[in-house]
This record gives sequence, structure tokens and C-alpha cells, in this order.
Amino acid sequence: MAAPFFNTPFQPYVYQSPQAAVIPFQILGGEAQIVQIMLKPQEKVIAKPGSMCYMSGSIQMDNVYLNENDGGIWQWLFGKSVTSVIFYNPGPNDGFVGIAAPSLARILPIDLAMFGGEILCQPDAFLCSVNEVTVTNSLDPRPRNIVSGVEGILKQKLTGQGLAFIVAGGSVVQKNLDVGEVLVVDASCIVAMTSTINFQAKNTGPLRRVVLGQGDNLVTATLTGPGIVFLQSLPFQRLSQRIARAVTSPNMRENPKFFIQIAIFFVLAYVMIVSSLILTDV
Repeated sequence: MAAPFFNTPFQPYVYQSPQAAVIPFQILGGEAQIVQIMLKPQEKVIAKPGSMCYMSGSIQMDNVYLNENDGGIWQWLFGKSVTSVIFYNPGPNDGFVGIAAPSLARILPIDLAMFGGEILCQPDAFLCSVNEVTVTNSLDPRPRNIVSGVEGILKQKLTGQGLAFIVAGGSVVQKNLDVGEVLVVDASCIVAMTSTINFQAKNTGPLRRVVLGQGDNLVTATLTGPGIVFLQSLPFQRLSQRIARAVTSPNMRENPKFFIQIAIFFVLAYVMIVSSLILTDV
């Protein structure tokens, strides 16, 4: 059984599969964490492409296409990877592989057997898995298939009886909701939750806030128990938006050329419009 995610780093954990196989793993680091998984002969780990940090010399790595990737062609067309990486220990000695979080994130071990064999996650939350975990991505960028419910926000589903590792930004809180208990959260702060929770999304901002505001806390989610939900304090989307604002929206003191360029653009646009109207009249 997997150790709870909130234990101190550097502490070795032990996962016991339903087939009584024991797989030790260790979560290293504080913010941008690494999970080190020990592999006995003939054991394997499935991970996201580009997540490997290090591995022992006895481990073999291979890219495979998983059939459970729903809408794989659409993911590929829009820049999403449709393959996974398998780290396999052909033996005869034990080996290990270190899987790193893709950003300043914490790694949460999720024993799916403790969650009824199914859990819903944010897109790209899955990092790696042990012992047959199926990852289903419902990501479909076609406008006609956009869903405003739980499938439109928690677009990744993990099923099976194995051990999965997911990533979350900032501090992580686990909330155990009783039957009928209600919790209102920012939708982007949900890392994962059990499928037994009733999920309702709501747009909390008027149109003027969407246009003139910063775009924070515009979609809230009302969660009704029973079930378990994992929350993150710093979603990657929020972090990237704040970095983008700092880079692309400097103030006058930091970059006065920015406003001069905007003024020149509008002047040129005005001249072109006036010129076209004069030529049309002639």
C-alpha cells in the first residue's frame, strides 16, 4: 500500500501490489521532486516522455503507443504526445529509475486500489505508474466537443489497481468529504478527485471581469461528497500566466519603448484607414 503523499521527503516507501509484489520507491527533494523506483528483474515502469532523470545501467527504455489514448490523432496534431516510455529491467540484477517532475511540483503516490480503481485528474497530471495503470486522456480541442462539466476540466482518468504518481504545484491538501458535504474551490486548484464526488462548475465572473480582469478565479467548482479530493496551491497554469504577464506587460518605467511602439502602431493604422477612404472617394 502506498504511503500518504504528505510524509517527509527522502523517506523510503514500499508499495505492495494486489499480486503481493513489493516495489520500494523513494520521493526525493522538496519542490521539484524526483521519484526513484526500484525495479526487480522483469519489472517495468510506464512514464511520460521526457520525464526520466537517471536510471541504472541495467534498465532498458522504449517508446510505445498506448491504445487507451483516446483521440490520439487530435492530441498529436495539437502538439500533445501520444506515446509513453517504458523502463524495463530485463535482469538479472535489481535496478532503479529516477522520474522527475516536469516543473516546480510535488509528486503524489496514488494507490488506485484505495480509491476504487479510478481517479480523475487535471490534464498532464500523470507522471508514471507501476503495475498496470491505464491512463485515458479525454483531451479533444475541437470546439464542438468542449464540455463544461467535470470532463472538461479533469480530462485525465486513471484506472486499474496499481500505483500511479501524479504531480501538483505548490502545497498540496487532501480533503476527505463526507456524504453531502460541500466544498467550493477554484477549478484550476483541483489536482485529482475520486469519481464518487459530484462536480459542478460555475463561471463566477461577469463579462466585464473576464475582459478587464486578470482571469483569476473565474471558474469555481462545487464539490459534493462523499469522496477524496487533492488540491494544489499553485497550479502550473496560474504560475505560467503570472510569468507571462511579467514578461509581456512591462510598465512605462521598465520599458517606455513598449508604449511608443503601441502609439506608432495606432498612428500607422489610422493613416492607412484614412488613405483607403480618400482613394475610395476618388
